[in-house]
Amino acid sequence: MLYAYIFVSTTLIGMAGILLTNVLAFPRLRPTAQVKDAPLVSVLVPARNEAAVIATTLRGILAQTYTNIEVVMLDDHSQDDTFAIAQSIAAQDPRLRVLRGLTLPVGWLGKAWACQQLGQAARGDVLVFADADTVWHPEALNAVINAMQTTRADLYTVWPTQQTHTWAERLVVPLMTFVILSYLPVLLVHHTPFAVFAAANGQFMAWRKAAYLRVGGHQRVANNVLDDVTLARCAKKRGLRLRMADGSGLLGCRMYTNWTSTRDGFAKNILAGYGNSVIALVVAAVFHWVVFLLPFVGLLVDGWRVWSLTLLVLAMCLRALSAAFARQRVLDALLMPVSVLLMTRIAAQAVYWHFNGGARWKGRVITTHAKELA
Repeated sequence: MLYAYIFVSTTLIGMAGILLTNVLAFPRLRPTAQVKDAPLVSVLVPARNEAAVIATTLRGILAQTYTNIEVVMLDDHSQDDTFAIAQSIAAQDPRLRVLRGLTLPVGWLGKAWACQQLGQAARGDVLVFADADTVWHPEALNAVINAMQTTRADLYTVWPTQQTHTWAERLVVPLMTFVILSYLPVLLVHHTPFAVFAAANGQFMAWRKAAYLRVGGHQRVANNVLDDVTLARCAKKRGLRLRMADGSGLLGCRMYTNWTSTRDGFAKNILAGYGNSVIALVVAAVFHWVVFLLPFVGLLVDGWRVWSLTLLVLAMCLRALSAAFARQRVLDALLMPVSVLLMTRIAAQAVYWHFNGGARWKGRVITTHAKELA
């Protein structure tokens, strides 16, 4: 017990150091003056079965105060009205082009193939890949381009403010920000050449076109479900300048809408985050059980209650601080143990899929060749 508690204490103190540093150093997207010498920006939106949100997203992009833009949406064989809705908006604004995606080639995943086609169709000097469920404040794009020019970034990725409503979303989605803030020092991301200190959020990635072509575009990650992180690491390896920022309300996203979509959305990616190693994923699950759940056991043991309570309070304070930074519900931090258990369930789903043909997402099986489900 003693050695386990020393391990937990050291881990939480280390996480606290990284988190506090990141809270102070992590850039936030802010409204700025209009960009001078504004380059043509191609906002590229891959969409599959997004009829519920695509109109709001496209209208939000077209309403940007940054006006030197073209918007290209590619319909990736949607089974709903996504294409028709986008076409009706394009008929009212010539800045929007709507494309039909080509047949998915063997060896490609759906989103990577959609983004590859969008990159080839883009005419801009800056390519902004944005998910179809992103929410845009009118000042968002101007703030991003201004920040790219100020920082001379080749790849500028934004972590949108995550919108969560159901309990499943509230207890799982904010963990994405918690992990970034607690495990990844942003100063090392920005100021060291090491690819291990690289991350990106595929919900919003802005590339200088020359840099995007230099890393090989999405062809580089044709069969990689972690295309965003992998592209960021490729950029670092080629000496390109990577910068990250918090969306701070200028960019938002509601990733999922219920427990099933939350579970499956995270499960399709989580194993890839551990090198597709089931053993590594199991070790990570055990690690988080030890750090965040073991102290509850100590509350039941004489002589360990004060230390246990201290560790539990520290863990929840870290979760609460990350929630406050990312504009999430701070009190949800009290349910951090439940979040850990839900992530364990998600990991179990990923392992099940790994041994049963691949992850299921939006009517496809995510394997070497993303096959359509019957």
